[in-house]
Amino acid sequence: MILICGVDEAGRGPLAGPVYAAAVILDPAALAWAVASASVAEIDAINILQATLLAMRRAVERLSVAPSEVLVDGNRCPLIGYPVKAIVKGDSKIPAISAASILAKTSRDAEMLRLHQLYPRYGLDRHKGYPTAAHLAALERHGVCEIHRRSYAPIRKLLQG
Repeated sequence: MILICGVDEAGRGPLAGPVYAAAVILDPAALAWAVASASVAEIDAINILQATLLAMRRAVERLSVAPSEVLVDGNRCPLIGYPVKAIVKGDSKIPAISAASILAKTSRDAEMLRLHQLYPRYGLDRHKGYPTAAHLAALERHGVCEIHRRSYAPIRKLLQG
């Protein structure tokens, strides 16, 4: 039985919070899914691309069923122990990638709502950490906190004064 796993990420562009990835096998005989993330500290240490690939690898490794092949949305593949192929715009072409995209986004959104409870002055419930005018204004007003990605230019600029 050939089990295709779809993988996608959410949260590469925001200034705050972790990056998430999900892996989904939609085959009715072996339905499986997993979600994983890479932390702000990991993003700042290894860069957002490598952190995204790390979250993707973690998600695939957490599946309860081993996939035959992994299809990843985009143009880069994580290093994993399965055959893997990148598919540009895969979330619009491959149902398992579409499902992974939804899971990654809803999981990250839930985490950003949790972080909003801890850091309400940044408005994370509205912009989910993306560099909106409101978020940038809150950063100017309240400064950077531990959930912000220090390796990102707008945050680096604020920290340098």
